[in-house]
Amino acid sequence: MRLDNVTEVASQTFAGATDERRRQLSQALVRHLHGFAREVGLTHAEWRAAIGFMHRVGEISSEQRSEFTLLSDVLGLSSLVDLLGSPAGATPGSVLGPFHTAGSPWLDNPANLIGHNAGERVLLRGRVLNAQGAPLAAATLDMWQNAANGLYWQMDPAQPSDNLRCRLRVDAQGAFEIATIRPMPYCIPTDGPVWTDLVEPAQRSAWRPAHYHLIVEAPGYRTLVTELFDEEDPYLDTDAVFGVRESLVGRYEDVNDPAGAARLGVPGPMCRVMHMDLVLAAA
Repeated sequence: MRLDNVTEVASQTFAGATDERRRQLSQALVRHLHGFAREVGLTHAEWRAAIGFMHRVGEISSEQRSEFTLLSDVLGLSSLVDLLGSPAGATPGSVLGPFHTAGSPWLDNPANLIGHNAGERVLLRGRVLNAQGAPLAAATLDMWQNAANGLYWQMDPAQPSDNLRCRLRVDAQGAFEIATIRPMPYCIPTDGPVWTDLVEPAQRSAWRPAHYHLIVEAPGYRTLVTELFDEEDPYLDTDAVFGVRESLVGRYEDVNDPAGAARLGVPGPMCRVMHMDLVLAAA
């Protein structure tokens, strides 16, 4: 094996893959990894350090926390994949993040997540539509967010495992409403190798702007994984995981809605509402 042929030889070992897409991905991965090593003149010590880093990323990961997802996020790869998969005319995707948990409780719509949570009480409202503006009455939402202390339940033993997350079905007009607390900006996890070995040495910001996470699904339409942001947040332009899109930035408005105020448990008739419509692309 020689320096001038090792890349081609390694790539060709995947030529027998029966799945064409798998073959394409595997061979491109070899070419680009080898290209990176050649470009930077990767040393054996650096290669070993990188292998050790990946081991540590795996060791801290669990069903509740994906350090590999965080790694993808801070490298901008998650954001790039979301942008590549966001068709024109639909709500753009944004990062899934490391704290999504399958099996969130199903709640009636309108839903109420406030419980014993401290924080500013708000309503998140919107509709799920197709590209022609018609409501998608069969759509479902999976929503999760952090608490007033900036922590998700996986980061905070004091929070129950179903805190500030739910699934719900939209109504016949495609509408949804969630009574909740206003999310807070927060730092990405700083207790793992992604922070200590990669982000901190680069003197990068650890902050994410406040947001809601959403997974939106409807039969016959592409699944949307996205986030909704607060236009007043100071970290919109320096998001540590590059998730902000202009069309995903919403505004809280004071709305005269006695029934909404009652659902929030605040003195009426005014309540704080963010309204964001979500548009799905046909599959």
